[in-house]
Amino acid sequence: MKPALLLLPALLTSAVAQASDTLGLSDTIVTASRIEQPRSSVLSANTIFDRNDIERLQARSVPELLRRVPGVQQNSNGGIPAYFVRGGNTAQTLVLVDGQRISSATSGVARLDYLNIDNIERVEVIRGPRSSVYGADAVGGVIQIFTRQGHNGLQPSVRLGAGTNQTYERSVNISGGNQSTRFIVGASLNESDGFDLTADNQGNDRDTDGQRNKAFFGRLDHDFNQDWSAGVSVNEQNGKNEYDDAYDDMPGTPEDQFRVRGYNGYLQGRLSDTWQSRIELGRSEDRNKAVGSRFNDGTIATYRHSASWLNQIQLSANQELNIGSDWQRDRLDATNAYSKTRRENLGAFAQHSWNAERFSTELGMRHDDNQHFGNHNTWNAALAIPSGDNQQWILSYATAFRAPTFNDLYAPPGWGGNPDLDPERSRSMELQWRADFMDTHLEASLYRTDTKDLIAYDSSSAQVENTKQARINGLEVSVASELMGWTAQTALSIIDPRDRQTGKTLQLRAKRTLTMDLDRRFGNLGVGATWALFSQRYADAANSETLAGYGTLDLRSSWQATTATRLDLKLSNVLDRDYHLGTYQRPTGPWPAPSIDYAYQEQGRAALVSVTWTPQL
Repeated sequence: MKPALLLLPALLTSAVAQASDTLGLSDTIVTASRIEQPRSSVLSANTIFDRNDIERLQARSVPELLRRVPGVQQNSNGGIPAYFVRGGNTAQTLVLVDGQRISSATSGVARLDYLNIDNIERVEVIRGPRSSVYGADAVGGVIQIFTRQGHNGLQPSVRLGAGTNQTYERSVNISGGNQSTRFIVGASLNESDGFDLTADNQGNDRDTDGQRNKAFFGRLDHDFNQDWSAGVSVNEQNGKNEYDDAYDDMPGTPEDQFRVRGYNGYLQGRLSDTWQSRIELGRSEDRNKAVGSRFNDGTIATYRHSASWLNQIQLSANQELNIGSDWQRDRLDATNAYSKTRRENLGAFAQHSWNAERFSTELGMRHDDNQHFGNHNTWNAALAIPSGDNQQWILSYATAFRAPTFNDLYAPPGWGGNPDLDPERSRSMELQWRADFMDTHLEASLYRTDTKDLIAYDSSSAQVENTKQARINGLEVSVASELMGWTAQTALSIIDPRDRQTGKTLQLRAKRTLTMDLDRRFGNLGVGATWALFSQRYADAANSETLAGYGTLDLRSSWQATTATRLDLKLSNVLDRDYHLGTYQRPTGPWPAPSIDYAYQEQGRAALVSVTWTPQL
């Protein structure tokens, strides 16, 4: 890490004059400690998007929101998205929907692109490890999606959209209720012919690669009295996702037929004046049927049942104790023969928070008992010291781990599974600075993460092994401000991700990223723009191939035509820049002939116009 990066206050104060940023500074947050608490008291770096942000930014997917988060990068492998939080692998990020894990137990990937944005009320992102609260996989961070809730009265909503590549979006929902009972139910159908992901136009890959996504959601919440409440929800997405096969002698066009489904229920209440408790039950399903692919023509479905008991105990006016336990069972149903198809995990945690007059502390610990790799302990500690009335410094340390997936451990013969794998382990140190000056909120984080026992394929043993180590140094900066009616957003990230054995930069990570949002309303008319810059990244572990850096500009406008009708226009990649986020290999002849590397294409200039009708009943 360069010494100049330590000059955070001077750098940030200078940045205010050039760019500013708003991150939806909500008053409360849940994901940091699994209980609702004031955001000002949370010691983890975090970003929040609420429903107003989603509509203002005209985001049509969760990945569209995440690109604005400092320290979060996205890549694409032929339409399959990957997301790196603080340089960690996709499987090192925990993804939750209403508190329930949704990642596949085989691949470790959560298909965020499948989630229905019309059913999302809020997205919270914790940047940095939280295994001491959640257990496995919360190494780079935690992404939690909260589904929409009903409100008093009766409120229907209809949205229709059309755009480039024969894109059509339709959604309808109705919510309502009274002071004690609230509900929402809705459905959507989104279709697009897409575009050709590969540029070489060989074989059957000359076609466009489209997607069809049908979604249904519903939620019911009821307050029994002031102290006790309960709720249930269902969220389902299913459809198909077309892609290109590198081997052009395959007939037809390959596609994934998917279904992502989740059921959640909770009961929460106050057991005493100082003790609040919550019980959560959940079931999730990730099912994928590959059709027309040479190597993956079959069905893989994972099912997860979970239960949690969470407790918040107020020890004194400035001390709080959060304790809880989790149980989880994963089950696999696949066309191919895995050596094992079930496993369980039981975990318990405790976290103490103390808010004194001149400092604040956080200390947490968790123990996990896994059916495969046995016992594992993680912990975290943080110290916050205010500087004057409007600044705060936070120093923290945390350990974390990632559990091997079913593919890592029990994959069919020839796929490289290794039942002797240990979990990946990491430790992180971080220094944060937060400040408020003249209606401008600034945040900066300087961190280092060391990870060992990384799981990677070893050609000498023809299976995955715990052989890799990585070190990631990083700096994140965000600024939130309003000036002369304009709301602005800037997020900067600088990382140095290294393979400790080779000294090479980890592949597909851009060392520098910058995103900027600018929005303003003129009465019933809203306008906005997003500018995103990404430096070059290496396409391979040997750092011999590079993907060029790129920049994109998006424009948006909205018009509240009537009280009930809103028109939205969104122009993406206005300058029609060519850019690439992933690579593939095209064989020079019939398999297994030598291959040539190509880069997957990303979406060029595109437009989407929509109308939303929300009559008052």
